[in-house]
Amino acid sequence: MKKQTKPKHLGLIVGGGELPQQVAKLARQAGMMVYPVNLSGFAKTKSELSNGPWRSIGQIGGILEDLKDADVSQICFAGIVDRPNFSTLQLDEIGRQEMPRISTAAQQGDDALMRAVLSVFENAGFDIIGPDEIAASLLAPAGQLGTIEPNQQQIADMNKAAQIAKAVGQLDIGQGAIVCRGVVLAVEAQEGTDAMLRRCASLPKSMRGTRKEPAGVLVKTPKPGQEMRIDLPTIGVETVQRASEAGLAGIGFVTGQTFLLERKAMLAQADRLGLFLFGLNLQEIE
Repeated sequence: MKKQTKPKHLGLIVGGGELPQQVAKLARQAGMMVYPVNLSGFAKTKSELSNGPWRSIGQIGGILEDLKDADVSQICFAGIVDRPNFSTLQLDEIGRQEMPRISTAAQQGDDALMRAVLSVFENAGFDIIGPDEIAASLLAPAGQLGTIEPNQQQIADMNKAAQIAKAVGQLDIGQGAIVCRGVVLAVEAQEGTDAMLRRCASLPKSMRGTRKEPAGVLVKTPKPGQEMRIDLPTIGVETVQRASEAGLAGIGFVTGQTFLLERKAMLAQADRLGLFLFGLNLQEIE
């Protein structure tokens, strides 16, 4: 008789957005047992994962205890978690021990902050894997997606926005930029992509495109040298909608390093709104 292999147990630290649900679904399809720990204030209160324990981000000891009780050895962080106000966090004992080091790292930038957080879990004996290792099927392919093809001006804007986003990322500021007719309209900082798009939409129409006459391109790239197991760029239906509201002509993203959520719906939305979607090769961004 063939010996049955025991399913791998995966601890999933659940932040906001759709990515955690997609990661959990694909992990289960791969034969993993998924044990979610939901982060209060970020994770969806009504989802297939919400029956797992809930912890605030300051309850580091509680999170570690939940994972150990679930007998997991591998963990994955998925979903949006905004930078907290460290002075108001409710901390447990382990949180109080670790927070001085974490808050000091936060002053060096988001990447240093994320590395400090991950080290807490690694030091506790957990193997951390990126969502891309589980959900590779969600990663962006190369070239044009959908039916809308960028013109020469839009390609030039996309290439410049990619260069700007890479430069901004090198300074650990953000992951995105918007360029319209050769002019930089916005770069992403702590406010995030959605807020950057809303800011762009508030600019005078003489500076940007409109829904009737779209112009300009948003490009999202990972930060050069960033911790790749957490915080890869993510694009979904809402990103497409906000880009259209800002009068943009399209969205560019890095092939193999950007999650495309609800891809079928996102492509349908982009085609309906007249936006192009394009996967860029990271090595070609100078």
